[in-house]
Amino acid sequence: MQSVTILGATGSIGVSTLDVLARHPERYSVYALSAHSKVDELAAQCERFKPARAVVGSAAAAAQLSALLQAKGLRTEVEYGEAALCAIASAQEVDAVMAAIVGAAGLAPTLAAARAGKKVLLANKEALVMSGQLFMDAVAESGAVLLPIDSEHNAIFQCLPHNYGRQPAASGVARILLTASGGPFLKRAVETLDAVTPEQACLHPNWSMGRKISVDSATMMNKGLEVIEAHWLFGAAPDLIEVVIHPQSVIHSMVSYADGSVLAQLGNPDMRTPIAHALAYPERIASGVAALDLTAIATLQFEKPDFQRFPCLALAFAALRAGGSAPAVLNAANEIAVQSFLDLRIGFRQIDRVIDQVMQALPQGEVGSIEALMEHDRLARDAARRCIAEIAPGESQ
Repeated sequence: MQSVTILGATGSIGVSTLDVLARHPERYSVYALSAHSKVDELAAQCERFKPARAVVGSAAAAAQLSALLQAKGLRTEVEYGEAALCAIASAQEVDAVMAAIVGAAGLAPTLAAARAGKKVLLANKEALVMSGQLFMDAVAESGAVLLPIDSEHNAIFQCLPHNYGRQPAASGVARILLTASGGPFLKRAVETLDAVTPEQACLHPNWSMGRKISVDSATMMNKGLEVIEAHWLFGAAPDLIEVVIHPQSVIHSMVSYADGSVLAQLGNPDMRTPIAHALAYPERIASGVAALDLTAIATLQFEKPDFQRFPCLALAFAALRAGGSAPAVLNAANEIAVQSFLDLRIGFRQIDRVIDQVMQALPQGEVGSIEALMEHDRLARDAARRCIAEIAPGESQ
């Protein structure tokens, strides 16, 4: 029986994880669940899965959750804040941690799980994008098991040899091919993208995701962050990583080998597949996902990404090549810009312009500690807010 903590239980990954766990009660139990502010949803999850602990983002949310759980006669211990998140991620009782908190907020608890030697199911790409070598060092030093949950990285993991060891050349790996759907604006005229609304940007053609990651998919920053993540997960240099537009989202990614072979992982676009794979690895369990019917799909299409249409992808490659603090700056500026777009403060095509300005304005530095990393993150957020204030001077911060 594996005991699991889910960081970000009310988000799409968290909900899918609980769905898979519920299918295998003989194999898994839930130790702890967290949510930032969706108290009612978290209370319902606690009622069903009866975790020992639940963590929320504020004292007010904790008080509300406690009242709801007491009314249901549940004994789940309620806590709040970052320290509590780190505690449920590193607790001795925990075997596996699903790291699914969106954005930089997920870094500290995910790193705590890695340092504690847990089986880390990594759905929070920003943690690895930001901390890079620090995170991988923590995994190596503690003996943690790091398993990717992003459908693309999970696919690559499945296509690599079991003894890969982050050594592409030694395994004959010629290229890592990250597939991308292209999002909702793949065929929309570029000159009309300034008029895109948040509702349009969040209408992904294949995946059901949260608003922030949906916007990242529309700009292809999501794919850019995945490029950086792939670099750290698989020890691949930037020139070894290629992005391929694949609108059907059936091939989740591929690995090309020196002998000309290309291995691909296929499946219906449902996150329960990589979640089930990582939970049971190296075994296989049922995920609840329907079998793929290739005859129904009939056609698989591929094309190269257009960097004029998707400048955020080019910015991510540039940040990876620059190294040091650049990926953390990229991520922080993107988080501020995307939220400002969702808040109707800036336009869709101003997202990449804000990120570009911040990356040019801030000097690149080394990241030798979490404290240094968070300082670069803070400086980038402040710079992004200043850029946005100049774009929308009448708006409040």
